[in-house]
Amino acid sequence: MATNIDYIEFVCEQAKGDWVVRYKKMFGEYMVYLNDKPILLVCDNTVYVKKVNEIEELMQGAECGIPYGGAKEHYILDVENNVLTKEVLAVLERITPLPKKKIKKQ
Repeated sequence: MATNIDYIEFVCEQAKGDWVVRYKKMFGEYMVYLNDKPILLVCDNTVYVKKVNEIEELMQGAECGIPYGGAKEHYILDVENNVLTKEVLAVLERITPLPKKKIKKQ
């Protein structure tokens, strides 16, 4: 079951903070960007965050899952927990680099 548009808009609403939030459809699912940094992966109406040491303590006890076949295990973020969501997003936005620009071949 693919993520529906109402859910991705709900996730973006929950993610609002001191950053610009946008989403992009990718392979039928969505990536949520904060300040143009890829932060959240939303698949099958479930929000995934990459397992990184900086949020290990915050995500202690959180469910884990694999967002799509061939992916590494991610934490599942409960976006309805507004305090946790804001804390996790603040850390991830700070540590995530901007994606490198792709050079177009002529």
